[in-house]
Amino acid sequence: MFQAVAWVRRGLFHFRAGLSVRMNSTAIDRKGVLANRVAVITGSTEGIGFAIARRLAQDGAHVVISSRKQQNVDRAVAALQGEGLSVTGTVCHVGKAEDRERLVATVLEHYGGLDFLVCNAGVNPLVGSTLKASEEVWDKILSVNVKSPALLLSQLLPHMENRGMGSVILVSSVAAYIPQVKLGPYNISKTAILGLTRTLSLELAPKGIRVNCLVPGIIKTNFSKVIHQDELYWNNFKRQHQVQRLGQPEDCAGIVSFLCSPDASYITGENIVVGGFSSRL
Repeated sequence: MFQAVAWVRRGLFHFRAGLSVRMNSTAIDRKGVLANRVAVITGSTEGIGFAIARRLAQDGAHVVISSRKQQNVDRAVAALQGEGLSVTGTVCHVGKAEDRERLVATVLEHYGGLDFLVCNAGVNPLVGSTLKASEEVWDKILSVNVKSPALLLSQLLPHMENRGMGSVILVSSVAAYIPQVKLGPYNISKTAILGLTRTLSLELAPKGIRVNCLVPGIIKTNFSKVIHQDELYWNNFKRQHQVQRLGQPEDCAGIVSFLCSPDASYITGENIVVGGFSSRL
């Protein structure tokens, strides 16, 4: 029996244990822990996705970013390359088959394969009644938020398998655990991501590929304005919110780097909430 001590440095969890436990990278500087690995991140030109892209690149990975608009891709790539980071990018609306194919082609052209896939792209075109949502709204939310991560992974999987191991991080939301009344279809799509994580983790474990889920709480982004700028909602939410502040995109980035790193080599099928409070037992 051993005792484990956890601490946080640069937002990343480390674990120290007795000599009988394999020590992966606890004795090395975190800089370069992902050196020469390749990461693909969807929805990564702003907010949480951009923070993740920056962190993985800072930790040594070659990063491929993407989003729906060319100008956003160009701006994000220029910003990160200006910091001396290894980043390229392409337009990819994950709900479109031709765009997913372009993303795969970009990855293969530049790097020949990948080690990490972070599925961050998501939409929410409705704020209102669940039962008044149109079929078009349902189709868009389920296509982008649930179906596209599975389809994109199916296209990238052979090129990840060739590397011998890999890590996939799907992005859900605390709305999967604490549904918001006006975000019904979105809540449901993010609950489905929890199930997709568990299912894929079982299917891909024999291939050496781990699948985990990032579950952000209320993070200050343009996407979450409908929630965090609602003063009544935020005041009510703070009653159960143990850390009395809005989350920042960078709060999500360290845990993703950890899940990609050797320190997380025995972790799969987990849904990890980054929300400033505990949403479940």
